[in-house]
Amino acid sequence: MSDRRTRLHELLLALISKEADFELIEEHSDELTSNYSGNQKINFSKVIEKNRKILKKYQSLIRSAVTLDALMDSENEENFKINK
Repeated sequence: MSDRRTRLHELLLALISKEADFELIEEHSDELTSNYSGNQKINFSKVIEKNRKILKKYQSLIRSAVTLDALMDSENEENFKINK
């Protein structure tokens, strides 16, 4: 694995560890079919909506890790130019 990819993984894990309310995606959210009653469909739609919110949180964490990585690269390049 490349150094950058390893660093991104480490940043992402650090951000996840800081999250007090980190949730995982629930299973069976893709099983919506016409065989389910109205009540069950409502429950599945709640699961899907909850999973959508969780995915947005994951995306936010990944964007934060990528941004932090880019800032670290920028700082390293600046320091390298100054020290030359």
